[in-house]
Amino acid sequence: QVQLVESGGGLVQAGDSLTLSCAVSGRTISDFAMAWYRQAPGKEREPVASISWSGHATDYRVTDTGRFTISRDNDKNMVYLQIDNLKPEDTARYYCAAGSAGWDLHELEYWGQGTLVTVSS
Repeated sequence: QVQLVESGGGLVQAGDSLTLSCAVSGRTISDFAMAWYRQAPGKEREPVASISWSGHATDYRVTDTGRFTISRDNDKNMVYLQIDNLKPEDTARYYCAAGSAGWDLHELEYWGQGTLVTVSS
């Protein structure tokens, strides 16, 4: 059974940096394209970033892409999301997802429970 467990969230101040981690178990992470989504209070879940199976291709869906960096370590079965210069509007629960066929929403088969990031101004 594939499981995804996110970690690294917490209460931070605006301007801080944070790295979220997602540990994959049950299958090797190289079987999956990976994605990060987030859901702010009262809003729909939205895509943040995606990364291909090898890590050579990435796709960012947020407007200010320069603050976000997605990466993966297939040897460690981990995927990461670094967020720099955090803003209050980044406050959300961040979810990790995996898709064996791709990273579009309809292709994502497995989801974690999320990690909460709260940014104070």
